Amino acid sequence: MRRSSLRLALALLLPALLAAATPRPPNIVIFLADDLGWGDLGVYGHPVIQTPHLDAFARQGARLTQCYAASAVCSPSRSAILTGRTPYRNGVFTWIPEGREVHLRTSEIALPKLLRAQGYATCHVGKWHLNSHFNQPTQPQPNDHGYDWWLATQNNAAPSHENPTNFVRNGRPVGPVQGYSAPFIVDEAIGWLRQHRDPARPFLLSVWAHEPHYPIKSDPAFKALYPGLTDDIQQEHHANVTQLDHAFGRLVRALDELGLAGDTLVFFTSDNGPEGDGIRTPGRGSTGGLRSRKRSVYEGGIRVPGLVRWPGRIAPGTVSDVPVIGSDLFVTAAKLAGAALPADRVLDGGDFLPALTGQPVARARPLYWRCAISPEPLKTAMRIGDWKILADEQLTQFELYNVQRDPREATELSALEPARLAEMTAALRRLNGEIEAEGPPWWRTYQHGGGGKAKGKQAKSAN
Repeated sequence: MRRSSLRLALALLLPALLAAATPRPPNIVIFLADDLGWGDLGVYGHPVIQTPHLDAFARQGARLTQCYAASAVCSPSRSAILTGRTPYRNGVFTWIPEGREVHLRTSEIALPKLLRAQGYATCHVGKWHLNSHFNQPTQPQPNDHGYDWWLATQNNAAPSHENPTNFVRNGRPVGPVQGYSAPFIVDEAIGWLRQHRDPARPFLLSVWAHEPHYPIKSDPAFKALYPGLTDDIQQEHHANVTQLDHAFGRLVRALDELGLAGDTLVFFTSDNGPEGDGIRTPGRGSTGGLRSRKRSVYEGGIRVPGLVRWPGRIAPGTVSDVPVIGSDLFVTAAKLAGAALPADRVLDGGDFLPALTGQPVARARPLYWRCAISPEPLKTAMRIGDWKILADEQLTQFELYNVQRDPREATELSALEPARLAEMTAALRRLNGEIEAEGPPWWRTYQHGGGGKAKGKQAKSAN
């Protein structure tokens, strides 16, 4: 072979050889339940609710016993997953009714946009709840944050999980849907995997279910699994969790059938703790004995299930008690994709993969929560190591707990640990001040409540 021909052959082969030598980054699936409590799955100890698919999934990978949502309510938790930044910093500090100024701004670098720049195909199905002007040009939509394909609702499936009418696909209303929300969005996700994604590209798939957020409705087939429950509200709730589990199982099975399992990291979690009082009101989810519930910065409002599978990379049956939070998903996914982390802003998350081998997550700032609509006087919390401090919004009242030894927060320790209380108080004040200085000032004048415009002077919406 002539030298010129050899050079030409090498030039043609070199891209293929380089591609073969460079491992393809993994696919990433983020499956988010809505109002699912820490104790709502069989694998987390629930004595009644049947979740066979999630229980099996936990055995195939890792179960996190100290997995946290980034907020005690829905929209802020979602914003932290997509930005790696605590909600008061990224601006989505509260749940978003329709007609408000709060939204996830395009000045934030959202995970799908970051990964799409790395060659990822991106898809979102299910609840969105990161704007109030849904499917309108006045605020960013899922595609503006980097999703190639999306099927979403602004907030809840309406009028309930049964036959919802408010889904929008890629900017076009879907109209009435026959069936139930979680199976419907999983059908969409599977259809995208089979028919619409580019198989030559890795993918990011966000599946954000509505179950078991109220108002709920469950398939009679799942209600029939609980014949011994005489409380209709409890039966509907438990069946709804099983409906969620069934849909999740179908998605995992599709990944297996498509031969994608070994190349895909799947993370399952919830946006906050369970609704209601768990006894009388709608919302019969379980905190597994943790204190308080949704809207609270005690453990029951923020500690949630966390399951992760990546065959060949995560040992089956792993159980980790290392604290992990929703904002860690951004940093972890970016590193797995080979994307450079944004250097022009603070990231509150860290890479959670060391937690799966019992190592701490390296993070520049402590875990932090704030929920202005909490019915309790203490609305802000921070955790450093085993210690957690709670405070009112003015940072004048405090409680201190060792949540590693006392996850139920039964023993308040500030009087016994004055030096630690002083140290934690100073750290919380520094962090809180930094976060408030960076985020948009929407929270200062925002009036919580239903839809419509907030009263008083409002900060101008910014993209």
